[in-house]
Amino acid sequence: MAQQPLLSVEEARARILAALSTTQSEIVSLAQASGRVLAEEAIARRTQPPADLSAMDGYAVRADDVANVPARLRVIGTVPAGGSYDGMLGRGEAVRIFTGAPLPNGADSIVIQEDTVRDGETVTVNEAAQRGQHVRVTGLDFRTGDAGLPAGRKLSSADIAFAAAMNLPTLAVHKRPVVAFFSTGDELVPPGTEPGPNQIVSSNNAGLGALIAEAGGIPLDLGIAHDNEDDIRAVASRAADADMLVTLGGASVGEHDLVQRALAPAGLDIDFWKVAMRPGKPLMFGRLGPLPMFGLPGNPVSAFVCATLFLRPAIARMQGGDSALHTTLARLGKPLPANGPREDYIRAALDHVPHELPVATPFDRQDSSMLSVLARAGCLVIRPVGAPVAQAGDSVTVLPLRS
Repeated sequence: MAQQPLLSVEEARARILAALSTTQSEIVSLAQASGRVLAEEAIARRTQPPADLSAMDGYAVRADDVANVPARLRVIGTVPAGGSYDGMLGRGEAVRIFTGAPLPNGADSIVIQEDTVRDGETVTVNEAAQRGQHVRVTGLDFRTGDAGLPAGRKLSSADIAFAAAMNLPTLAVHKRPVVAFFSTGDELVPPGTEPGPNQIVSSNNAGLGALIAEAGGIPLDLGIAHDNEDDIRAVASRAADADMLVTLGGASVGEHDLVQRALAPAGLDIDFWKVAMRPGKPLMFGRLGPLPMFGLPGNPVSAFVCATLFLRPAIARMQGGDSALHTTLARLGKPLPANGPREDYIRAALDHVPHELPVATPFDRQDSSMLSVLARAGCLVIRPVGAPVAQAGDSVTVLPLRS
């Protein structure tokens, strides 16, 4: 393959997102909808509240009757939540009422029970009430036909409760994309296996599968391919029914980095290879036939950073969701040297300080194989190309890694 100039991170991400299409929609129950992305806006099937309701326990009254207090009223009935009062409230009368119960005809306000004294069939009201006081009017929350939740929204637990209140037992959401992936390398063995001489335990499959699931995809772990072209092609062929393919390792320029050579006969069309970033320079993106395909570096931290910056947004885009990277500002906890020609993503602890920006303190060791450092990191400090020396206390852009 001819040498290509290095893309910027932003250009690489833009090209990836432009190459993707959204998955089809499916209907799921509310119990299955949390974390999914709406494919169609959710329209209310009912009005909430369906009638004027009491917002407090107390007495339904006419505001004119309690304009001057204390006011003594005759109690003519009781209405619980879920019940109703069929009569008409007249002058000088009150109805005992509970939270969520509909207002009796003729009532226009609620006095809370703490402001009253009950004596048999009468009640003394000690605080004046304004018309509409403690009343939830019809349609206060929403009305039939209102667009309650927009398409493209990632559904939270509050959204699910809202959908239920709108009387929607199911929702139309985008299908979760199936993301197939495999690692390459004769040196790799699965976790739980005793490595032989010159072998290491593979961590990338486990980590990437978890990241795919966190991003809303369905991980399809194809295992580990040996360092030969036939095995790489055979493993990749098992991704035919997936929505995306990701390889881990084997995409660089070494003699045993075989992915590009192995998959070229199977229809690999490379959009770009290599990005001006550290770690993660040898990122590849293209298509294997109809499948969007990522080639991630084999170094564990490099693979994680690339998956965070590119694969997560890609999975979000395929579901019609928010594909932006949500960065924030932090204060630097220690100095950093000037940066070179690649955008740098530095693993750092992130400590939150009340009423101030959080403090991002880079770890001393930034080796792209060190998962212990990655596991302790709360953020990636983003150092732009050519950034000058930064001092402790300087404001920097960070990408948080934890909720």
